[in-house]
Amino acid sequence: MKMKKWISLSCILMMVIAIGACTLDKDSIPGKDYQLKSTAKIIVTSEAGDKLAEKENVRFRYGEASGNVIRIHPEGLKQTMDGIGSSFTESSAFVLAHLEKEARREVMEKIFSEAGANFSLCRTHIGACDFCVEGRYSYADKKGDINLQSFSIHPDLEGFNPEKYPGIKDPTYDLLPMIKEAQEIKRRQTDNTLRIISSAWTAPWWMKDIEDWYIPGSPENNWQGTGGSLKKAYYPVYADYLMKYLKAYQEQGVNIWGMTPVNEPHGNNGQWESMNFTPESQNEFIKRYLGPQLHQNNFDDLKLLIYDQNRDGIEAWTDVIFADPVTAPYVYGVAVHWYESTNKVYEDVFERVHQKFPDFAIIHTEGCIDDLGKDAPGGVTDPERYKESGWFNNDAFWWNKNATDWAYSVTWQGVNAADHPIYTPVHRYARNIIVSIDHWLQGWIDWNVVLDKNGGPNHVGNFCGAPIMIDTETGFVYYTPIYYVLAQFSRTIRPGDRALETRQQFPDLEADALHACATMNSDRLVSVQVLNTTKAPIVYYLQIGKQYAEVTIPANSVQTVQIQL
Repeated sequence: MKMKKWISLSCILMMVIAIGACTLDKDSIPGKDYQLKSTAKIIVTSEAGDKLAEKENVRFRYGEASGNVIRIHPEGLKQTMDGIGSSFTESSAFVLAHLEKEARREVMEKIFSEAGANFSLCRTHIGACDFCVEGRYSYADKKGDINLQSFSIHPDLEGFNPEKYPGIKDPTYDLLPMIKEAQEIKRRQTDNTLRIISSAWTAPWWMKDIEDWYIPGSPENNWQGTGGSLKKAYYPVYADYLMKYLKAYQEQGVNIWGMTPVNEPHGNNGQWESMNFTPESQNEFIKRYLGPQLHQNNFDDLKLLIYDQNRDGIEAWTDVIFADPVTAPYVYGVAVHWYESTNKVYEDVFERVHQKFPDFAIIHTEGCIDDLGKDAPGGVTDPERYKESGWFNNDAFWWNKNATDWAYSVTWQGVNAADHPIYTPVHRYARNIIVSIDHWLQGWIDWNVVLDKNGGPNHVGNFCGAPIMIDTETGFVYYTPIYYVLAQFSRTIRPGDRALETRQQFPDLEADALHACATMNSDRLVSVQVLNTTKAPIVYYLQIGKQYAEVTIPANSVQTVQIQL
């Protein structure tokens, strides 16, 4: 009798704790019966050392999952994806110019080929930005040249003098040659999409009210410097300037896919090249000058994006510009950055904007590990923890809470330091991309695809992380974990894919433990992206229609599960 009770209780316990899902008769299960293949392909990048590693597949079976569940609804088609990628900058070109051509080509293949990251959506700068070697230039620096007769994109083509910069291996390499090399790699591929969004950090200095590139702030005045604003008299001239840029690049064989009127219109307190707009002044500039110029010059297909700064502030801009019936037809969507918090995604803001303006895109145009090297107790600057290795050629830095940003522990007026805690670089990237896609984001672009081992060069000392970092003295190329995470997303989320409705229930997990999103391509291949931020593996159930699979995501990892419908 005792033995029978023991067997009965053990069976009940096994049913309760071992299954996590209930296998039912097929016809009694709610939802559509999608014809799933019996197994799924799984790709993992992890702290344990996996880099785009294919893992043992899981099998789907009929049943209704319970517990920690990610439910994918293929019938719930959402936004069309524009791509995943990084950025072309003068600093990236400068670092690559330190490599022999064969070594440089290998890096570029790793970035743009189908065997590499296959980035499809990228960004570049119009004129100088902080990630330039010397900065302070435009394509029309002659004061008062309102007809832009001096306009030239020569700064993007001139290369780097090895006498001035010892170590340069290819003095002809520069920003535009870098873009052309990427294009050449793409031309050899079946999947050859390369969409480029261009952003100016400022108009030529003489078009602005400060008649300078920027005026730096200082600690004494709470860092209140300025980049100045475009003089109203020069609104039409600046629109002409942007048209000349588009045409000059077109003549070089580079068709720009998208554009923003200016990077970070709220300014950066005069730390480097910048120019301020308000929602109202940018609306006027687009409505009266830039929009009509795009139309008159046959650039109707160019994707014009407004704003181009931090996510939390987009509503003030979309409410003005998207709601203007004259301006709206010229505009594709809104560009956003992530610097207002190291852990928040602001998906609630995205939801509100999409509900009000569902026909406009949201594209993330810049994000990076900024202020690389800022002091962080117990972090990268702790000599006992990382000694001389720091972030370079040290995957542990990128997979753990070691990074700080521009607002870490600040006491500046209007900045909430609680939004800027020490963070894990991989988590910041993967969380931001996954949660954003699940809330209407159409494209995601990293900043500076390549930098040197210090996070530069940067003409104002604003050092940042990059997916690929190179020791320009030795030629050693370090592919950071960020590179592999972005490559995983880029390979499995392609332009034209559709985001899918997902419903996530994680009753047994902390709020930030697991994040997921899903997309589907035209061949009905579903790609589910999952982030595990914890130091332990997590078992969850992936439900699609009437079928589910039990999946284990390794500790501290990014996982892609692909299912063919």
